[in-house]
Amino acid sequence: MLTNPNHLAHLDMFTPSLRYPDPSVVVLDPSFLKYRLFSASVEQLATGFRWMEGPVWFGDGRYLLASDVANNRIIRWDAITGVASVFREASNYANGNTRDLHGRLITCEGAVTRRISRTEYNGSITTLTDSFKGKRFNSPNDIVCQSSGDIWFTDPPFQLSNDYEGRIAQQELPHAVYRIDGLSGQVTQVLDELAGPNGLCFSPDEKKLYVVESRAVPSRRVWAYDVGHDGRLNNKTLHIDANGPGALDGIKCDVDGNIWAGWGSNGALDADAAALDGVMVFNPEGKPIAHIRLPERCANLCFGGANNNRLFMASSHSLYALYVNTRGAEVRQTG
Repeated sequence: MLTNPNHLAHLDMFTPSLRYPDPSVVVLDPSFLKYRLFSASVEQLATGFRWMEGPVWFGDGRYLLASDVANNRIIRWDAITGVASVFREASNYANGNTRDLHGRLITCEGAVTRRISRTEYNGSITTLTDSFKGKRFNSPNDIVCQSSGDIWFTDPPFQLSNDYEGRIAQQELPHAVYRIDGLSGQVTQVLDELAGPNGLCFSPDEKKLYVVESRAVPSRRVWAYDVGHDGRLNNKTLHIDANGPGALDGIKCDVDGNIWAGWGSNGALDADAAALDGVMVFNPEGKPIAHIRLPERCANLCFGGANNNRLFMASSHSLYALYVNTRGAEVRQTG
């Protein structure tokens, strides 16, 4: 709920557990106990949004940015004040966000411009790419920066289908994953074999790339690819199968190779959405080891905080956080 055009209230609609350990953190396998902090609870940071996505942590400013996709804006949550405010209006229906090696914001703009943009230190915006072989991207969705400086992103057509989370428009390219060379800026289509490529992340050693296939039949999946020195992908392997009504979305790896995944119902009429909502944690072999239950579906997440051990969860209408006993494996920026 907006209290004024630039300020979002912290609405008291979520009651955190008073018990330790928090029963919202459901241990599915004893191996997760090393990652659960006994005296850490799920916290609601802010609420009143329409569809939250693409959280990214800025440790140098101690704030979190996340896309409120259907409201066509990017939100800034300040860790010092606890206040959420509007960082950017008319964000071109921004979705996924990351930072490059110099700490600059890199954004998937899912509609209107349909591009990958970079926010410079002075606030100006640079287009990194908006087309491939003369054809416009569909709706860039999620994005990750490699330690080489290469930027990888998924491009499904999700935001072309309505005027709520994007703009109805003609699809020009297949569902695909792309890589922007960190030195030359050259764009390469690295794969076009997945139906609805969505979240993606690297293993801690960057030898594997994990990609969510959102429109896989009969259930959503995460595929693992070996990453070659030339940026080519090979040896496609099924890593996680939702195997039912659960829906994988954004994903991140921790330093031990576990995958933390946005989770919720896939919309099936017989799905128990309330039982599915939250975050699922999978070990390096793809076995589910924990379920962080939230009162709404989680689309995407990231690690952040002073020690990179705070899990930020962008869910349907709210931002949540939970301290955990591990750290994110994402590249740490110099800026």
